[in-house]
Amino acid sequence: MVETRQFGNTGMNITAVGFGAWAIGGGNWEFGWGAQDDQESIDTIKKAIDMGINWIDTAAVYGLGHSEEIVGKAIKGMNQRPYIFSKCSMRWDNERKIYRSLKAASLREEIENSLRRLDIDALDLYQIHWPDPEDEIEEGWSTLVELKKEGKVRHIGVSNFSVEQLQRAEKIAPVETQQPPYSIVEPTYETEILPYCKQQNIGVIVYSPMFSGLLTGKMTAERVAQMPQDDWRRTNPEFQGERLTRNLQLTELLSEIGRGYNVTPGVVAVAWTLYNPAVSAAIVGARRPSQVEETSAALSFRLSQGEYERIQQFVAQHP
Repeated sequence: MVETRQFGNTGMNITAVGFGAWAIGGGNWEFGWGAQDDQESIDTIKKAIDMGINWIDTAAVYGLGHSEEIVGKAIKGMNQRPYIFSKCSMRWDNERKIYRSLKAASLREEIENSLRRLDIDALDLYQIHWPDPEDEIEEGWSTLVELKKEGKVRHIGVSNFSVEQLQRAEKIAPVETQQPPYSIVEPTYETEILPYCKQQNIGVIVYSPMFSGLLTGKMTAERVAQMPQDDWRRTNPEFQGERLTRNLQLTELLSEIGRGYNVTPGVVAVAWTLYNPAVSAAIVGARRPSQVEETSAALSFRLSQGEYERIQQFVAQHP
């Protein structure tokens, strides 16, 4: 049996790793990952569930609805389907240009579209993707509270919120979950957000624990240069110049730690995020079944205190 962890106050027990469905949205949109074969995506999701992963995190905007459609096809007819989490607030127009709205009417339209694409009756978790537009946070959160009462969603949470924004939402109703970016490359959330979530018993699932493939051990300067034009990582500063060099040195250290256990540097990077007591679980994306096989070790692999400290020492020396 794969170990599960309590997800805040939700009553859900989730595996330490969930399947992230951002990349299977494919290319041809602002935050795309280049072309993706849909059948391979479906096979990848099924492989993740076969390995014991019991939740999938997607969003309406991933592939402009495409990711949700693929998740819906993959889970259709499953005897025991995984928990399905999705996100709202990022919309798109006929030109595929993204805009943002937390207006009640917009969110109501979004939930109906998400449920239709996923072909399910209710979402296990519905999250505000970004606190944007910021002056609509209260309206957006109030709408999610109503959707929960109506049974369209079972639990409600947020993503990318600051402590101050969480507190604004909490004046209306408790925030059950938070989804921040968190990795060795981007550890900033551990100073305020994670301690606050721990204190309030807000369930935390972190995204990009391997910083979108950067810490997998497969990234090189040559590979970055060859990425498709519609892969958003080409323009990210962490994938360029001196920062890339530093990140590849970090990956070397993770490889060294992983070798003793026969696990990849990516698995070590995920374990680093899970070392933080505030973190319930980590979202790990995959585009091929072989990637799921590689990262499935993160379901059970944990760092010792000494290994964690070695990584912290590197970070302190190479800020």
